[in-house]
Amino acid sequence: MRTPLRSLLVAAIAVLVSLYGKPAAADFKVAVVDVQRAVMQTEDGLRAQATLKKLFDNRQQELSKRQVDLQKQKEDIDKQGKVLSQQALQKKVDDWQKEMVELQGTFVEYNKELEKKQKELTDPIFERVVSSIKRIAGTDGYDLIVDRATVAFSRSDLDLTDRVIQLANGAGGGSAPPAGSGNKGPAPAPSPAPAPSAKP
Repeated sequence: MRTPLRSLLVAAIAVLVSLYGKPAAADFKVAVVDVQRAVMQTEDGLRAQATLKKLFDNRQQELSKRQVDLQKQKEDIDKQGKVLSQQALQKKVDDWQKEMVELQGTFVEYNKELEKKQKELTDPIFERVVSSIKRIAGTDGYDLIVDRATVAFSRSDLDLTDRVIQLANGAGGGSAPPAGSGNKGPAPAPSPAPAPSAKP
């Protein structure tokens, strides 16, 4: 939200800038960016997280209520098992299983809806972040900027994430975190509870 919400769309990114006539080897300039954090901690990224959380909470409440209702129905069926005829009992069990299958279908549908909404909200932000990375690379003469998620180690002074956030926000301001805020990623996107089992 790991996310339903597509591994928060951040796959490995490497922005390679070819600078003609630039000496190789000794002058090769490299930096890293935590792309996921940059996407989610821009002003629009924070708003997207709030929107997704609200949508998730509403859907989760609905699913939870239906699960509770079905659990009560199951308990009633168990209690009535000794007094109902086999035919009547079987009908209640069949009806319960049908409702449970419908709930599972709703769970899958809501999960897809959340993923679609997340993509819709975050794709434009991702593009703006990549554009900001390219701009910094061109302005400051970086030959290679890689996603922090793809490297095992990098020095903290090579991290450009805060600058990227500020640039993506426009005019270097907004609600970007202060420099030196570390490499903490965004709060994980909400993920739905496991799909309920259809066994009575």
